[in-house]
Amino acid sequence: MIRKLSAALILSLSLCLAARAQYAENPPRDTVQTAVLSLEDALRIALSENVSVKVADMEIKRTTYAKRGTYAALFPQINATGSYQRTIKKQIMYMGGDDDSSSEGKGGGGMASMFASAMDPINYYIQEIIKGTGLLIPPYTPPTTDETQSSSSNEGFAVGRWNSFNGGVSAAMPLINFQLWESISLAGKACELAVEQARSSRLETVTQVKQSYYAVLMAKEAFSVYKDVYENAVENFGQTEKRYMVKKASELDYARAKANVANAIPNVYNAESAVILALWQLKAVMGIDLDTDIDTMGSLGDYATHMLYDITEGERASLDYNTTMRQLAIQAEQLASTVKIQTYANLPTLSVNFSYSMNAMTNDFNFAEYRWTPYSFVGLSLSIPIFTGLKNLNSVRQAKVQQQELDLQRINTERQLRIGIRQHLNTMETNMKSYYAAGEAVEMAQKAYDISEKSYNVGKSTITDLNDAQLVLTQSKLSASQAIYNFMVAKANLEQMLGHDWIDDQGNVDLENR
Repeated sequence: MIRKLSAALILSLSLCLAARAQYAENPPRDTVQTAVLSLEDALRIALSENVSVKVADMEIKRTTYAKRGTYAALFPQINATGSYQRTIKKQIMYMGGDDDSSSEGKGGGGMASMFASAMDPINYYIQEIIKGTGLLIPPYTPPTTDETQSSSSNEGFAVGRWNSFNGGVSAAMPLINFQLWESISLAGKACELAVEQARSSRLETVTQVKQSYYAVLMAKEAFSVYKDVYENAVENFGQTEKRYMVKKASELDYARAKANVANAIPNVYNAESAVILALWQLKAVMGIDLDTDIDTMGSLGDYATHMLYDITEGERASLDYNTTMRQLAIQAEQLASTVKIQTYANLPTLSVNFSYSMNAMTNDFNFAEYRWTPYSFVGLSLSIPIFTGLKNLNSVRQAKVQQQELDLQRINTERQLRIGIRQHLNTMETNMKSYYAAGEAVEMAQKAYDISEKSYNVGKSTITDLNDAQLVLTQSKLSASQAIYNFMVAKANLEQMLGHDWIDDQGNVDLENR
C-alpha cells in the first residue's frame, strides 16, 4: 500500500511539473503575453521609469529655478503701496509759554512777551508821527499777564484731519553688491551639483538593474539545475523500482532512490520561488508594475565571454569620473564661494532708490473732492559696514574650517574608493579562476555521473555511488554559474565606481546620451 501511494505521489508531481512546463511553453490564448527583456531593454525602461531617476531630474529643475531667482535680484524691485489711516484722537498743539514763566512777573512770557518787545520801537515811531498830525490816538499797550496766559499754553488746538490716504510706487536696484554677485555664482554651483547627483542616481540605477537582472539569471540557472536533479532522481527511482520488483535491487536502494526524489522536490520549489522573487525585484528596480509579466533573455553562460578583464588596467583606473569625487569637488567650490560671500560682507554696497506717492487728508469720504498731493524722490543709498560684533570674521573662519573638513573627507573617500576598486578587481580575478576550474569540474562530474548511472543500471555500482556523482555534478554546475554571477556583479560595481557613463568627450555631464 505504501509503495502504491509513493508511486502515485511521484507520478502526480511529475505530471504537475510536466503540465507547468507545457503551460510555460504554450500558454493559453486568453493570458497576457510575457515580455521577454534583454539587459539593454531593462536598462532603457529603468532610466525612464525609475523613481529615483525622476526625483533627480526634478531636483535639477528645482535648482534651475532657484538660480533664475537669484538672477532676479539684479533687476529693479518694483512695489506698489497703499495705506489708509483713521485718526482716533487728533494731536494738540500749544502756542505760547508755560505757567512757570508767567508766574515770575515778567509781564506774560512766551510768544506774547516776544511780540510786545518787538512792537515797542514800532509804537514809539507811530506815536511821534501822530504827534505831528495832532490826532489823539491812545498808544499801544501790551496785553496783561492774564490775557497772555489765556491765549498761550493753557489753551491748545487740534491739528490734522480724520482720514489720511496714501498710495504710490517704489523701486530699488542694486548697483554695487559683491555678495549678490558671488551668490549668483554659488547658485550656479548648486545647479551643477544637482546635475552630478542626477548622474549618480542613473549610475546607481544601472548597477541595481544589472545586479537584479543577473540575479534572475542565477535563480533560473539554479532552478534548471535542481529541476535536472529532480528529473534524474525520478528516472533513477523508476529504474530502481523496476529492479526492485524483480528482486534485483535491495530494499535499501529502493528507499534511497525514493528519498532522493522526495529531497529534490523542495529544492525545485525553492528555486522556482527564487526566480519569482528575483523577477519582482527586477520589476521594482525598473519602476514598473509588479503585476507585469516579464522574463529575462539568455542565460548566465552568455556572459562567460565577458569574463576577460585587464587587471593591470583596472589598477591604473582613474577616479576623475567618479560621481562621489566630482560631487566633493563641486562642494569644495561652493565652500570657496561661501568664504568669498562672508568676506564681501565687509565691503560697501550701493543701490538706487525711487519713490512716487500721492497723499490726501480729509475729514469726510467725498473722494471726488479730495486734493491729492504728489511726492516723489530718487536717490542713492550707500551702506558701509563698520562694526558687526566680529560676526563676519567668525563666519569666514567657520567657512574655512568647513573647507578643511571637506578636504579631509575627500582624502578619506578617495582612499576608500581605491580599496573598493582593489576589492572588485580581486573578486573578478578570483571568479575568473573559479569559473575556469568549475568548467573543468563540470565536465569531469558529468562524465563521472554518466559512468555511475550506467554502472548502476547494470548492477555494478550502488545507489550511493550514483547519489555522490549527482551531488558533485550539481555542485559543479552551481559553482560555475555562481562564478559568472559574482564576476558580473563585481564588474557592475566597478563600472559604477569608475563612472564613465553620461560623460562627453570634454568630461562634462551629458544626461541625454549614454
